[in-house]
Amino acid sequence: MQKFMKRNWPVMLAVAALAGATAVTPTPVSAQTSVADFYKGKQIRMVIRTAAGGSYDLYSRLIGRHIGRYIPGNPTVVPINMPGGGGLASVNHIAQIAPKDGTSLIIPSLGIAMYQALDFFGENLKADIGEFQWIGNVSTSNPLVATWHEAKVKTLDDARREVAHLGTSGAGSISSQLPAVYNNLLGTKFKVIYGYDGEEASIAMERKEIDGRASNTWASYKATTPAWVRDRKLNLLLQVGLAKEPELPDVPLLVDLARNDEERQIFSFFSKVAALTRPMATGPGVPPDRVAALRKAFMDTMSDPDFLSEAAKLNAEVGPTMDGETVQRLTVEILKTPKPLLEKVRSVMKHREGDEITPTKK
Repeated sequence: MQKFMKRNWPVMLAVAALAGATAVTPTPVSAQTSVADFYKGKQIRMVIRTAAGGSYDLYSRLIGRHIGRYIPGNPTVVPINMPGGGGLASVNHIAQIAPKDGTSLIIPSLGIAMYQALDFFGENLKADIGEFQWIGNVSTSNPLVATWHEAKVKTLDDARREVAHLGTSGAGSISSQLPAVYNNLLGTKFKVIYGYDGEEASIAMERKEIDGRASNTWASYKATTPAWVRDRKLNLLLQVGLAKEPELPDVPLLVDLARNDEERQIFSFFSKVAALTRPMATGPGVPPDRVAALRKAFMDTMSDPDFLSEAAKLNAEVGPTMDGETVQRLTVEILKTPKPLLEKVRSVMKHREGDEITPTKK
């Protein structure tokens, strides 16, 4: 017996190791069954950072109507609008109040990772975005500076000569900060007008209460005001992203306007932030098998014919999509931006005196 064990010891070790691995590591089938058992009969809350009617609401509800078919166990997805604090109310809810079990989803505000890196919100942000589990990115559509077609300022050169009043939600949004960057580095004369949440800014622009919007994506304009796009009701002054929108080859791209290496680094930082246009996440602490299932369900939804058909009817642009692992990596990269560059970014985001206005709306 001893001779047998000595002669076959390597084989016995291999068999034992294989048996141990099989015992502690679930197979894909068992993992899928476990996730399905958890989600069966449950509700997933789709937390929406704005009131009803805007692009965040549109995309969140659109995805919610389809993604449940691809999540094991087929849970029901229920939309919950949670506006407030420039989107912080919804993010803080996911981090502090929502169950850490994969039953809550959110599309946070554009730029949330940047604001955490800059400590912009201080104690008001009660979440670590790096700990969120990122599920995927619906679209990489570029944010734009746009004015109404009848406004005096129609081009970026016009904005260097004349004042343009741009609507934005508040000091906590990226739409209020990007104009400061343009003023400080591009020599524009933008003034931001606070108090216009979501599509209120578009309504105010049409009424000529303001000249334009400080930041709204091309996909959002096509989804919420397709007639404006069709009838050329907008002057498109500037776009921010890693590459130009294919449909907007003549609209200047921010990074292309850099005059030196320092400006290029700053503009590249904002371009990376802008690439995460519609990222979806669940909260921290969600078990890995559920995160994996949600990521797969998201990507399956993005190619689902019924989903794409409804998106087309709503003029909701989908794609190019980004998988959850890539969103997670980019988010962490933004959070780990070197401090010297963050200091430069912080300095150019400061508004000049008189460039911020809180009006009494008509």
